[in-house]
Amino acid sequence: MDTAILPSTLLLTLLMSVGLFFFIRASTKDRTETARLVSPLNEASLMPRLKEYFRARSYRVAAVDPQQNKVTMTGFVKPSWFLAIFLTVLAAVGFMSLSLVLSLLFSSQSILFYGIVFLSPLSGIFYWNKAGRVENVSLTVEGTDSEQNTKITVIAHRDEIISLEQALQLKRV
Repeated sequence: MDTAILPSTLLLTLLMSVGLFFFIRASTKDRTETARLVSPLNEASLMPRLKEYFRARSYRVAAVDPQQNKVTMTGFVKPSWFLAIFLTVLAAVGFMSLSLVLSLLFSSQSILFYGIVFLSPLSGIFYWNKAGRVENVSLTVEGTDSEQNTKITVIAHRDEIISLEQALQLKRV
């Protein structure tokens, strides 16, 4: 193989490895957002639906502020088995690519480089340890002048907000 090809392939593989590292690290990033939602239901009929929704999702009330009509709930978010396995497989493919390029570049120790593939389960373990955490949801319900619409301000993980929108047919403001 041409001598200019191997170093450039090594450089590209190292860049890919850096991207993979940041991808694995970003899988545990906190994605808390604030959303303002509107429900076509009035406050009296919406509150039991919100309570049942969060109870079904294993959240429990942590604090209530009746003056601001605000409720803070906590719940444990479990890590995803699929994502842990997926990240491990991605890391294994990335380490295998790096091992292949290094073994071609330094052929005398080629068998040693394939040992770094055994580091790939560390990515799944990293995800599993960081992704399982207690999440907080803050709800502020504001009645409007009309009897029909109710405004809700939610501070939660973006996936939780999307799920809430879909389950209760809420619209973003």
